[in-house]
Amino acid sequence: MTATASTTPPAASAPRKGVLQQLARPPLVGLFAFVVVFLFQGLGHTLMVGMELIFGDEYVLQSAFVLGLFGVILLFIGMRHDSEVAGTWYGFWAGSLIWSGWVEFSFVWNANMLGVPDLMDTHAAGQIATKAEYLVMMSSIGVCLGLLMPLMMNRETKCNMFVWFQRNLKLRTGKPSRGYERNFAYITCLETIFVTWTCYLALLFIYDENILGDRHPVTYAIFFFNTIWALYLLSRLLQMWKVTTAVRYAIPTAIIAFSSYEIAGRWNLWTDIWVHPEKFGLVLSLLAGSLAIAALLAFRTPAHAKREQQA
Repeated sequence: MTATASTTPPAASAPRKGVLQQLARPPLVGLFAFVVVFLFQGLGHTLMVGMELIFGDEYVLQSAFVLGLFGVILLFIGMRHDSEVAGTWYGFWAGSLIWSGWVEFSFVWNANMLGVPDLMDTHAAGQIATKAEYLVMMSSIGVCLGLLMPLMMNRETKCNMFVWFQRNLKLRTGKPSRGYERNFAYITCLETIFVTWTCYLALLFIYDENILGDRHPVTYAIFFFNTIWALYLLSRLLQMWKVTTAVRYAIPTAIIAFSSYEIAGRWNLWTDIWVHPEKFGLVLSLLAGSLAIAALLAFRTPAHAKREQQA
C-alpha cells in the first residue's frame, strides 16, 4: 500500500505583525502619539527660532503667515477626509502650525510694535527669562477664558474634562443630538490650540514675580503635582487601544508633561537645545527627521486593533 499525502492543511501560523499593526496596539499606540506631540512642542520653538534666523526681521512675519496658512490648508483637507485616523492627525498638525505661524508670531509682532522688552533672568546674568512676545501673550487670558466657556458648556462635547465640569457643576445644557457626527480634524485642531494656549498662560502667570515667580515654594509644588499628573495621564494613555482616542488623549498628556520640562528648564537644570539650532543643529535635524517619518507612519496607522488580535 502506498502512502497518500494528507489532505489536512498544516496549522496556520500566526500572521506576522508589521510595524503599522504594532503601532495600533497598546502600549505603542499611546507611546507613539505621546512622543510625536512631545517632540513637536520642542521643535516648535526650533521652528520659530529658525524662521527668525533665516528670514530675519524683514520677512519673518510673512513666512509666519505662510506657515499658518499651510495649517489652514491641512485643516481643510482633514475636515474633508473620511478616515478618522487621518482626520485626527491632520487636525493636530493643522492646530500646531496655525498656533506657531499665526498665534505666536502675532504676539511677536505686537511685542515689537509696542516696544516691550524681554524679561531678563535674575538668576543667570545676561540670559532671557521670558521673551517679550510671551509677556504680551498674558493679555490674552480673557479671550482664552471667554472662548473656553461656550466650548465647555457645549452639549455635544466628548471631552472628559468638560464632561466632568458639566456633571459636577450642573452645567449641562441638554442631551447630545442624536446622530451627531463629529468632525475629528476640527475637534483635534481646536484641542491642540486651546491646550497649548492654556498651558502657556498657566506657566506665564506662575513665572510672574507679582503672583508667584519661578523660585516660589508653590511653584515647586506645582511642578511636583504637574509631573505626577502627567505620569498618571501617560499610564492611562499607554492602555488605550483606539488610535484616534490615543492621539487626542496624547495631546494634553504630552503638553502637560512638556510644561514640567519647561519649568525645570526655567531653573537652568539643563540647556534648552530647542532654541539653539546653531549649537545643536545635528541633533535637532535628526529629531526633526524622525518626527517627519513618524508623521508619515501616523497617517497609515490602522484605525483600531481589537483585543482579540492579541491571540
